[in-house]
Amino acid sequence: MDDERTDRTEPVQDGGPRRRISRKNVLKAAVAAVPLPMLLGGVALARDTKPSDGLLTPTPYCDDGDHPTPPQMEGPYFKPNSPLRDSLIQPGTQGTRLTVSGFVFGLTCQPLANVLLDWWQADVNGAYDNVGFRFRGHQFTDQRGAFKLTTIVPGLYPGRTRHLHVKVQAPNQPILTTQLYFPGEPRNNTDPIFDPALLMNVRQNGSAKEASFDFVLRVRGGTTPTPTGKPTEPPGGTWSAGTDYRAGDQVTYDGAPYACLQPHTARAGWEPPAVPALWRRT
Repeated sequence: MDDERTDRTEPVQDGGPRRRISRKNVLKAAVAAVPLPMLLGGVALARDTKPSDGLLTPTPYCDDGDHPTPPQMEGPYFKPNSPLRDSLIQPGTQGTRLTVSGFVFGLTCQPLANVLLDWWQADVNGAYDNVGFRFRGHQFTDQRGAFKLTTIVPGLYPGRTRHLHVKVQAPNQPILTTQLYFPGEPRNNTDPIFDPALLMNVRQNGSAKEASFDFVLRVRGGTTPTPTGKPTEPPGGTWSAGTDYRAGDQVTYDGAPYACLQPHTARAGWEPPAVPALWRRT
C-alpha cells in the first residue's frame, strides 16, 4: 500500500521528478518548527474553507488537495465505557490546564452534529489510568458541529511525544481513531508515529494553553438532523430514540439483543448496530 503521507511528484523538463509542495505542507512544516509561546495559529482549519459541492480532504482539515491523512494507531491504553463529560479536570488535578476546541466537518466542509468524540490521555506524569477513568471521557458535537474539551497538557513517557488520543464517529458511520499533537515539542522529531498533519494550533493564555483542531470525516453531506425527542420504535426491537439509557441496559434491535456500554440519550442514527461505542451485541 502506498504511504498516504508521501507527497506527490511531478515530471520536470530534465526528465527527473520534482516534489510538489502544497501550501498545506508548507504550513505544517512551519508550525512544527515554531516555539509554542510564539504560535498564534498557522495550521489551516476546516472552518477557513467555505462549503462547496466539491469533495474535500478527509482529516484533519479541508484544504488544497493533499492525500488524505490516515488514522493513527489506538495504542494499548484505550478503555470503552468512558463517562459522558466535556471536562477531564477533577479536584486535585495537577498539570497545565488545556482547552481543546474545534469543529467536525463532512467532506463538503459542512458541520456534523451529534458526532461522538471519545478522548483518553496520560496524566502529568505520563501515566494512564487503566483501573478507573481519570483523563478519559466522551462528548458529542453540538448542532454547529462544535466541541470543546477541558483537560491538562499530557506528560511524556518513553518513546512518545506529547499527544491526545481520540475516537471520532458520526452517527451510523465508521470510527476514526487518531492522535493529536503539540507544535514545538522536541520529541516530535523522534516519535516514530508523529504526523505533522495532526498538529493542533496551540497558544498560551496566561498560565493555561488553548488548542484548536478541526476534524474532517469521510461523510458526505452536512449537519445531522436535530433529534425530535419523540420515541420511535424500530421494527422488531425495544430500542427507541429519545430514551435515556444507562450502562448495562438491555435492548433489542431488529431481532438482535444489545447491551448499553455508556450512558446516553438515544437519537436517530445511533441505533445499536450503527454505534459500537455505545452498544455491544450480546
